[in-house]
Amino acid sequence: MISALVGPAGHAVPDTGQDAIGLDHLGTLLAHVQCFAGLASCDGSVKAPVSVRAGTKRKEGRKELHVWELVLLGSRADNEEEEEEEEEEEGSESSSPPVPYQMKPPPEGCCTTDGFCQAGKDLRLVSISNEHIEVPSGFLLVGAKSPNLPDHVLVCAVDKRFLPDDNGRNALLGFSGNCVGCGKKGFCYFTEFSNHINLKLTTQPKKQKHLKYYLVRNAQGALTKGSVICWKGAGTLTNSGPPKKRHKGWSPESPSSTETWNSQLNPQAPNRIKNDGGSLSSLPHSALVGPASSPTVGSGEPVSVPDNLLKICKAKPVIFKGHGNFPYLCGNINDVIVSPLLYTCYRNSQSLSRAYEQYGASTIQPISEEMQLLLTVYYLVQLAADQVPLIEDLEQIFMRSWRESHLSEIRQYQQAVPQAFPQVPSQITPVTSAQLPWLAGLAASSCNDSVHIIECSYSLAEGLSEMFKLLIEGKLIKTNYVVIICASRNRAIDSCIVITGKYQARVLSESMLSPSDYQKEVNYQLVTGKVETLGSFFSTLCPEGDIDLLLEKFYQENQGHLSSSLSVNKPTAVNGTGTAVCTSYEVERHQIRPFQLAVAQKLLSHICSIADSSTQNLDLGSFEKIDFLICVPPSEVTYQQTLFHLWHSGILLELGLEKEHLTKQRVEQYVMKLDAEAQIKFKVFLQKSMQNPHTLFVLIHDHAHWDLMRLESYFSGSSKNLAKGNDQNLKQGCMSVGNCHISFLSSFISRIVVAVRDCAMHSLYPQTELSTGLVDRLLNCREVKEAPNIVTLHVTSFPYALQTQQTHISPYNEIHWPSSYSNGVDLYHENKKYFGLSEFIESTLSGHSIPLLRYDSSFEAMVMALGKRFPRLHSAVIRTFVLIQHYSAAMMAVCGLSQMKNYTSVETLEITQNLINSSRQCPSGHGLMVVLRIPCTPLAAVAYERLYNVRERLALEDNFEIILGNPNSGITIGKHFVEQLKVWQKIEDVDWRPQTYLELEGLPCILIFSGMDPQGESLPRSLRYCDLRLINSSSLVRTTLEQELGLAAYFVSSEIHTEKAVVNDVLESDPEKLSSTDNEDEEIATEVTAFCTESSPPQVLSNSTEETTNNYERQKQKVDKGAQTTISKHLPPVTEQLDTKQNIKSAQVSITSSSSSPFSSSSSSSAPTHNSFILQTSQCSMTKASKQPPIVFLPKLVYDIITSTDSSGLPKSSSLLPYHSVMWASSFRPLMSKMMTCTEQSLYYRQWTVPKPIHMDYNNRNEGRMDTFHPRRLLLSGPPQIGKTGAYLQFLSILSRMLIRLTEVDVYDEEEININIKEESDQYYHQPGDMWPDLETFKKMPFDYTIHDPKYEDASLICSKLQTKNSEECEEEGVSNANTGFYVSVFLKTKEWPLYESTLHAFAFSYSMLGEEIQLHFIIPKSKEHHFVFSQPGRQLESMRLPLVTDKSEDYIKSPTFTPTTGRHEHGLFNLYHAMDGASHLHVLVVKEYEMAIYKKYWPNHIMLVLPSIFNSAGVGAAHFLIKELSYHNLELERNRQEELGIKPQDIWPFIVISDDSCVMWNAVEVDCSGDRKSDYTWTERNVSLKQILQHIEATPNVTHYALIGMRKWSSKTNSAEIKEPFSCCHVHDFIMLNVDLTQNVQYNQNRFTCDDVDFNLRVHSAGLLICRFNHFNVMKKQIAVGGQRSFHIKSKVSDTPVSISPAQYICAPDSKHTFLAAPAQLLLEKYLQYHSHRFFPLSLKNNSHPVLSVDCYLNLGPQIAVCYVSSRPHSLNISSSGLTFSGLLLYLCDSFVVASFLKKFHFLKGATLCVICQDRNSLRQTVVRLELEDEWQFRLRDEFQTANAKEDRPLFFLTGRHI
Repeated sequence: MISALVGPAGHAVPDTGQDAIGLDHLGTLLAHVQCFAGLASCDGSVKAPVSVRAGTKRKEGRKELHVWELVLLGSRADNEEEEEEEEEEEGSESSSPPVPYQMKPPPEGCCTTDGFCQAGKDLRLVSISNEHIEVPSGFLLVGAKSPNLPDHVLVCAVDKRFLPDDNGRNALLGFSGNCVGCGKKGFCYFTEFSNHINLKLTTQPKKQKHLKYYLVRNAQGALTKGSVICWKGAGTLTNSGPPKKRHKGWSPESPSSTETWNSQLNPQAPNRIKNDGGSLSSLPHSALVGPASSPTVGSGEPVSVPDNLLKICKAKPVIFKGHGNFPYLCGNINDVIVSPLLYTCYRNSQSLSRAYEQYGASTIQPISEEMQLLLTVYYLVQLAADQVPLIEDLEQIFMRSWRESHLSEIRQYQQAVPQAFPQVPSQITPVTSAQLPWLAGLAASSCNDSVHIIECSYSLAEGLSEMFKLLIEGKLIKTNYVVIICASRNRAIDSCIVITGKYQARVLSESMLSPSDYQKEVNYQLVTGKVETLGSFFSTLCPEGDIDLLLEKFYQENQGHLSSSLSVNKPTAVNGTGTAVCTSYEVERHQIRPFQLAVAQKLLSHICSIADSSTQNLDLGSFEKIDFLICVPPSEVTYQQTLFHLWHSGILLELGLEKEHLTKQRVEQYVMKLDAEAQIKFKVFLQKSMQNPHTLFVLIHDHAHWDLMRLESYFSGSSKNLAKGNDQNLKQGCMSVGNCHISFLSSFISRIVVAVRDCAMHSLYPQTELSTGLVDRLLNCREVKEAPNIVTLHVTSFPYALQTQQTHISPYNEIHWPSSYSNGVDLYHENKKYFGLSEFIESTLSGHSIPLLRYDSSFEAMVMALGKRFPRLHSAVIRTFVLIQHYSAAMMAVCGLSQMKNYTSVETLEITQNLINSSRQCPSGHGLMVVLRIPCTPLAAVAYERLYNVRERLALEDNFEIILGNPNSGITIGKHFVEQLKVWQKIEDVDWRPQTYLELEGLPCILIFSGMDPQGESLPRSLRYCDLRLINSSSLVRTTLEQELGLAAYFVSSEIHTEKAVVNDVLESDPEKLSSTDNEDEEIATEVTAFCTESSPPQVLSNSTEETTNNYERQKQKVDKGAQTTISKHLPPVTEQLDTKQNIKSAQVSITSSSSSPFSSSSSSSAPTHNSFILQTSQCSMTKASKQPPIVFLPKLVYDIITSTDSSGLPKSSSLLPYHSVMWASSFRPLMSKMMTCTEQSLYYRQWTVPKPIHMDYNNRNEGRMDTFHPRRLLLSGPPQIGKTGAYLQFLSILSRMLIRLTEVDVYDEEEININIKEESDQYYHQPGDMWPDLETFKKMPFDYTIHDPKYEDASLICSKLQTKNSEECEEEGVSNANTGFYVSVFLKTKEWPLYESTLHAFAFSYSMLGEEIQLHFIIPKSKEHHFVFSQPGRQLESMRLPLVTDKSEDYIKSPTFTPTTGRHEHGLFNLYHAMDGASHLHVLVVKEYEMAIYKKYWPNHIMLVLPSIFNSAGVGAAHFLIKELSYHNLELERNRQEELGIKPQDIWPFIVISDDSCVMWNAVEVDCSGDRKSDYTWTERNVSLKQILQHIEATPNVTHYALIGMRKWSSKTNSAEIKEPFSCCHVHDFIMLNVDLTQNVQYNQNRFTCDDVDFNLRVHSAGLLICRFNHFNVMKKQIAVGGQRSFHIKSKVSDTPVSISPAQYICAPDSKHTFLAAPAQLLLEKYLQYHSHRFFPLSLKNNSHPVLSVDCYLNLGPQIAVCYVSSRPHSLNISSSGLTFSGLLLYLCDSFVVASFLKKFHFLKGATLCVICQDRNSLRQTVVRLELEDEWQFRLRDEFQTANAKEDRPLFFLTGRHI
């Protein structure tokens, strides 16, 4: 189409680059508008340029409003003083109290009867409605209400100048009226008039109060009540009505000077506008006309619609109300349609949306009414003859116009500092109402009268009358649009647009039908015989004679011969039974593709995110198993298809829901059709969820965009209405249907009667009305919403209806199908490539040999011609009958009646030819599937009957099947074809029948696919043609169009000839990016798949090849020239392509992609032919089809929308309304971007769409809050037929496995080490069944120095004098006791808490060892503040509350628990709620400062103790040290606080618990000593809560006398001997109770990284304190591979490059050039000694009888060196060293307690070595001198070392020596 714009001088300005709707060159259009605006006035004379200036400001009790006025330069007449006076008068009146009124007594002798005038004449409407009443010119009949006659209306005649317009404005003050009873005229005051008609008022008479209704004549001529008189806008519009007094220069025709469109300033206006909108388009015609309170209500003088308008014009004109007042229509109103859609568009475009309020609504006004109308005219001018106007196009034009006209203000507003906005005139010159008609006419002058402008001076009524007159006279034959304008300088414009084009009017009128009304209309035309004339017309088309006679003649002549000639070829391969076998056919087996697995993992990740959100919405840890229910639409095929997938997935067996012998009945329990029986199955599901709280139920809502109706809007009365009438009428109507099918159908009348009656009686809109609102009723019920163990997953290819402002689904809970490619890299290596919408669009671009999307031009031409000939028939009826005719003729032509090819189209002939010949190409008889989509069920039944009959007459019944696919029923096919399918699929079941379309693979057939919407049915690989020519093209909704095209979505084998294409950015448009793939972190890259066109000699109909080629070329001409140029640059010359095979292989075709897998130019050894529908005989047609996407035929209107793009490069369909039950929130919305990901698209729809009242989300108002999102509701979206079912079934599988992993934890299961080195004694101090230790008895128990914890198997053995084990035994045991993890099934319980606000508190105390004050910080949630004491006032943290020793309660734990942790915020076990059985307890996480934020994020409800920053690089010793010191300091504070309350200091509880972050479960051993002998006992072990264990230990008698209390580590190999003694005096680890009072003077070593607990245990014992281990309790520890000691990495300080550094490099000689390391000196020391201590102590290696003497510390010297620990403190408990000779001496940071005399007590081997470790070299020398070491030890300079630290990192220094 060539669009032309009129230039300034009246010349045509062709714009070849402009698209069909003028969106891409809106700037050009606006430029012309601006140019014309300054040239002309309404009379055509040239006037001064027009400007915009800031007008007056009004004050009405709210913010000042700037009113933009259109004025001619040099002319300013504002009447500002008069306006101010008017405002004062208006304000004073509104504030005054009501005035009491005393009615004037009536004249004597007059009539005073209510309802009569004083002259005695009846004024009641019921009495005079049929009487003739003369109404003077300019007067209207109105109805008055009398307070004494509430049920009556009194008829009056009032001058309409004193009545308001539709907007409640422009009514003159005062009154002028006549009495219609007695005829008295000239009443100038309403008070006088009210007295005359006996209103008998008790208040001041006001016309606004008592004149209520307009009165109009109905179709019978009777006077009836019309619309309510809109006095002052009925409270919906501001500033309504005229001035309170008549000012000079004001006339009734002009609005008040202050009047503007202010609806956007009224908070109620937007809602009203929304509700007026597009939803009215679905009402019946009767609802769109006549007097009613809607925007289409008329006012003023009525306009009579001429009789026989439809018969004369061949179309019903569609009138779109525009601006201002619209007159009444009377007369033949059934022949016109009135729509408010344009009115709503204008009003919405006047209302600035919230998104643009940032630009300042008071400074930038909306686009003017004049500009709106002028832009509409320009838009209509540019439409081609076969195009239909779209409201979305117009909205975008207005939007862009507004933005461009106010671009400078917007930019200035955005950049301005906070100050008053400067009032700058707009750069765009506006259009005045006086100029508008001339400019509109000028714009329309270049369009060959397709747009006709009618200017009227008084009202729209005269323009409409003129338009009807022109229509009747036949003067608008070439006109598609009539624009009627009533404009004046002194008043607002009135306008309307009439669609008079036959094609446009038909499409627009049919688009206003709802789906159910559409079905009703079609069915009505069928059953009432309306199509009879169409049938008669068809019978005259064939000059050769009646088609049925030809068919019958052909049948008689060829009976017995035709079937053999069309039979399949002789088999080329046979199986063992002699049956033909297709060697290329193979059944596709069920498997999970990489894409599906990736999506399943994304779903699992979202579930885990919900569970980890700490919002108590999903407690995954409380679930043991998975159950599910899949909800599908009520399509039998979809239901069976889902059962099929479920059966073959094996998921039911994997989840343990079913046993091995699975039956179909059992599988059906997990799939629910949303039909009448759904509620029963759903009730069972809910009951199961309530009865199994530890089962997680997943409710899967597949095809989730289907039936989103709100429950309250449910109704099902349409089928009853349609079924009215007796059987005779029904049969008579169906006989008419038969006549239209030409005479042969008479034999099939009975079948059609049954088919149509069945459709009428059961449901015209299949499954929908009977199940409307079921999704809302079931999935949105309270039980589902509140159940903590139900997760709802919505699955759909079209999620738009679930992405509104009021959706239940959080944007964070959306999962989109991932992209295939990222930066050219194939992310998921699959053997198939997906073809979806973008790939089909891509095939239509230049450079592709065969477009996959096509339209049938000859079919469209015939339909358009018949539409003009039969205007009363619905286009769906016409299209269906034409297509049936084409298919019938094509079948006849293929069978030899060659003359019939002239009565079909090339496209239909191609389909039929390939279908009939397909089974001949395969030895097994495999063929192609053709899908014929007929949404209307009655029409589908008619098509089935006709095609079935034609097939029978042509003897093709064994060649291909015709299947009527009705969503209500299953699949029915002939027995012959069932047997074929069973052979192909190797099915032995005698009773088997196909139940899904997938099972029809290879069957040559026409599938007539009926039903208003596809409901998730999948089609087989043999699909070759998808004929969508009959889809409802007038229903232009994105979801509807895309789901129809989704039927053809296809997977193509990637093993065929493919060529990689280099993607450039020249043509990049990526339309599918919105609807198919989304990967937020990656860019989309595409792989272009090229197919070689198969060439073969023509068989029949050779001349159709040229027609097909020409048709393809015509369709390709739509491609942009720039695109063709770009592609041609990258294509090699044809001769070069065909030179050699090598050239073909090496030629890289570089094209631009708009999708993920489009076609590219094909290359082959011979020139390709366009005769694509001629198949080769050497290959199976079905196999060939499975390697190519199907070809799709569309209506021309849909084809244009799909293949055209908007200004952003997106397909036009993307900008359509997304779903029929949603509407746009505002016309002021930006265009979607082609670069939007699916996530961004979702956010777009969430901002710009709102549900209609019929939508189930309508009542889910969020108003900006997040709490309307359901926390356990997810949305999975992906392209059609891509494998979403397999993905969510795989998700169920991995979710189940994850739950099993959550209930099973890897725990350490290791035997204790060094069990043979225990103190050998047969004495047992306690009985096996003792619950607590006896203090006096326990004091007698020796301390076991040996370490038995298996985690220290690589640590140095601690020797005592009784140990006799030699080194060989130690070495052997070390091998046998290697650590091995054991996988244990443990049921873990967790509890999530609501988020609480936390506060940060400082807590400081002094400690002399650090030489400074320690300042710690507590993070305390509000809910945990009761554990602490705060100062009053000031709220300063003073202490942690401590209980008393004597307190006894089952409800709380007395000991505060501290858990030091690092690097384990994700894996640590910190939730003790279940372990404590819900008992009150104080739990504190101890974290490093740099990890505070991450721990607070993961554990926001936990108390945290944050260590000072100096400890960021410290080890666990520092944490233990600070915990203990803080706890003792707190104990002192609590003693002081509670001493004031009279409590003794020793009564304060002194214990704390220090627990590792890997303690997972606790167990107790129960001993049964009921045997005959005391020594006999049995024991069992069971899991117990931590609460039980702690309360048991806290209840120990004399518990405060114990310094340390611990328990064993769990092992499955525990034997009786280990628990025979219930208590041990030995080392305790991992989980201890520490008495901070007794251990006041015993400290943890704050510098330690390893073995700090062993070192502390030895210090405690040497101090004479008691350490008790409860052997009947044990703790299980989780294996955590991250954090803890693993958090410390030793690396070079010089280079960031990671290099391996061996422990031998951890020390170096002082002052050397050794590489320094970035690690704490203490860590380097400990690691070096662990691995290389034999260098310092060579005599100690494997010499346990001569250990190393370690003074005051325990350092791990490795497993091959034993140590003997001694304490230098006075009164310490040490082993007896008499008789022991040591092989070495280790002095580590010796304090003043170590003196020379102490060391001289010990004896050393000759050659024994000494290692002295100090903080610096000076201390090293001082220590040597102070301890007189040189007396017995020899030192050398070369024996001095340091840790490999830089000086600023304070290295440790070593000095080694040899004993003399």
